[in-house]
Amino acid sequence: MSHAIPGLPPPRPIPLKERSSVLFVEKGQLDILDGAFVLVDQNGIRSHIPIGGLVCLMLEPGTRVSHAAAALAARAGTLLIWVGEAGVRLYASGQPGGARADRLLLQARLALDDTARLKIVRKMYALRFGEDAPERRSVDQLRGIEGARVRETYRLLASTHGAQWDGRRYDPHEWDTANLVNRCLSAATAALYGVTEAAVLAAGYAPAIGFLHTGKPQSFVYDIADIVKFETVVPEAFRVAAAVQRERPLDGQRISNPVAAVRHRCRDQFRRTNILARLIPLIEEVLAAGGLDMPPAQDEAMPVAFEDRKGLGDAGHRG
Repeated sequence: MSHAIPGLPPPRPIPLKERSSVLFVEKGQLDILDGAFVLVDQNGIRSHIPIGGLVCLMLEPGTRVSHAAAALAARAGTLLIWVGEAGVRLYASGQPGGARADRLLLQARLALDDTARLKIVRKMYALRFGEDAPERRSVDQLRGIEGARVRETYRLLASTHGAQWDGRRYDPHEWDTANLVNRCLSAATAALYGVTEAAVLAAGYAPAIGFLHTGKPQSFVYDIADIVKFETVVPEAFRVAAAVQRERPLDGQRISNPVAAVRHRCRDQFRRTNILARLIPLIEEVLAAGGLDMPPAQDEAMPVAFEDRKGLGDAGHRG
């Protein structure tokens, strides 16, 4: 007969808004050694990773994961995403917390209802550009209008930061063929897409069921991330690219690895803008614009993946 181990109960997962955003790892073995989540390189050197304090772990080429490491990441609610170099291709991802049937049913109903879908697309347009979308336009027409505004926004940001710009062009299958600016932009958006997918999954929704974007495994991730990317990660990519192009220091430091510099600056930007606390409320606000009620949860439904319980201390104490 088994007996419960005496002591404190297992720690509950840290809410997403209180975690660090994203960490990229490559060329190593992720495993559990001596009770710690570690990355072991080819020389046997261990690097400890605080897995419960991360939203997302991006696994680049050359990374292997043990069963124990994957199981611990799942219990901690940390999303594992297998990606190509610099995160520009998605191969697979986990499902921390598990999807919720009531939320999936609502998301599917909204996507299949033409009127509700148009309301959601109009809401995303308003959140992204700070003004209402033009009246009497279809989803396809709004997609075209948005595309033109996005291209102009890229041009203006490149000009503002002094980066050479000839358009957003890259091939996810041929990373090295992209120019410096496009590599920086790809690295920046990959980081944002990672934390956004973690938020979508933690909220109980499906990354693939989008409204403006459709037909891709991360369509809804793109819908949500694109609302905030021009105020968060895209300016950081242009700052780094401009500094490298002009051979000048950025914040007093020379940049030897532009992709790594972009990732670090995006991580700092996520912290400054408190993006992790904003994403799940943003998802709910977007879907609420469709005007359909949430189906009632069944008695046997799984609970919310990361319940935001009231802390034990005052407002300045995380406990």
